[in-house]
This record gives sequence, structure tokens and C-alpha cells, in this order.
Amino acid sequence: MSAYILVTILLCGLVTWLSRIVPFAIIKNLTVPHWLINFLSFVPVAIMTAIFVESLLTYHAGHWPGLNLPNIYASIPAILAGILTKSLLAVVITGIIAMAVLRLVGWA
Repeated sequence: MSAYILVTILLCGLVTWLSRIVPFAIIKNLTVPHWLINFLSFVPVAIMTAIFVESLLTYHAGHWPGLNLPNIYASIPAILAGILTKSLLAVVITGIIAMAVLRLVGWA
């Protein structure tokens, strides 16, 4: 590995680390308005929804998105696990097991 690549990797790591730490250091000494805290409470839901919907679709250049049926089939038991248990761990484990079963039987 050349020195250029090593320096690039280290600088990328530093930028990533700083972008995660600096906001906490700045906001630590500030009083955040209640409306901003309420607004930011929707960010995790919006991000998870975008990731979830994106995983259910397949993109083809110049065409409408299609459905990714294996992911849709695996998401059904995961959604049910989330409704029943309200546990993120249960959702993740159920989704992984559902996808593994789909791949085992050859549907994915």
C-alpha cells in the first residue's frame, strides 16, 4: 500500500470521526429550543423509512422502479415481529432469519 493511500484512509477516518464528535461538542454548551428537539425526533423515522422503501425497490435506468420480491417477503415477518414485540432486535433477527429461509428454499 502506498503512502498516498494510507494518508487518504487516515484523513477519511479523521473527517468521519470529527463529523460525529464535533456536533456533540458544540451543542453540549448550548440550549436547544424545544421545537428543534421535536423536529429532530422525526429524523430516525424518516431515515429508516427511506432505507426500508429503497430496499423494497429495484431501479432500472429509464424505467419505473420494480419490486424486490424477496425483500418484500422477508419484511412481512419482520414487520409482524416489530408490531408484536416493539423490539428492534426482534425485527432484525426475524428479518435475517426470513431472508435466510428464502435463500435456502431458492426464492431469493
